[in-house]
Amino acid sequence: MELWPGAGTLLLLLFLLLLLLLPTLWFCSPSAKYFFKMAFYNGWILFLAVLAIPVCAVRGRNVENMKILRLMLLHIKYLYGIRVEVRGAHHFPPSQPYVVVSNHQSSLDLLGMMEVLPGRCVPIAKRELLWAGSAGLACWLAGVIFIDRKRTGDAISVMSEVAQTLLTQDVRVWVFPEGTRNHNGSMLPFKRGAFHLAVQAQVPIVPIVMSSYQDFYCKKERRFTSGRCQVRVLPPVPTEGLTPDDVPALADRVRHSMLTVFREISTDGRGGGDCLKKPGGVGEARL
Repeated sequence: MELWPGAGTLLLLLFLLLLLLLPTLWFCSPSAKYFFKMAFYNGWILFLAVLAIPVCAVRGRNVENMKILRLMLLHIKYLYGIRVEVRGAHHFPPSQPYVVVSNHQSSLDLLGMMEVLPGRCVPIAKRELLWAGSAGLACWLAGVIFIDRKRTGDAISVMSEVAQTLLTQDVRVWVFPEGTRNHNGSMLPFKRGAFHLAVQAQVPIVPIVMSSYQDFYCKKERRFTSGRCQVRVLPPVPTEGLTPDDVPALADRVRHSMLTVFREISTDGRGGGDCLKKPGGVGEARL
């Protein structure tokens, strides 16, 4: 006589227990809800990339494939109850190459980027993204430019090639000059590669500012609710006649204008504060 249930029965019991546990965690634990939401966010993007790959593969590696990715990703904001408001889109130069620079807060920046992404515009991304499964392959097919930040010589070479591509193929590029995600409610110092690129190609810089996510998202607090994000496109900054010697001042000037707007459009009017503050608290933006 068998006293213990078989392996199949144990698996079924564990599955049923999990089904009962998940709703409890969802309603009782904000941290669990944060991890569920982030897991679904990343998993859903990987799944959408799988769907996009065969469609994009018809063209091969082509910047026009970015339209397909954008179309497939636009709905994600509705799944999370995030309202994205775009202002200043008329500032995009209508018919010339340019370099977009934007602040970088988290992987949720993808939502704002897809909302405002101009035609024939591709991001410059770290090379590690190329190995991110289906997402990496979809990005490669869409013409995303990958650089190895650990190998300075290679990065400079890629930037030189990008400068030629901007002019010969009428391509725009999107760069996050902070170089890494910044969760502290302000902006990190800007790396100068994007500005060297714009000066080398003698094309305008279009700054884009995304407001703080602190009222609905905070990684350190494991908080992710619904909310509003404003995306502000600033007037283009010309680079005609500038030389590499002008790049440091140019980068500082653009960062200052973006930080000013960031503080203006963020929830509390002071840069969104540090997400280490509790919801509803006011934190001073860090410089």
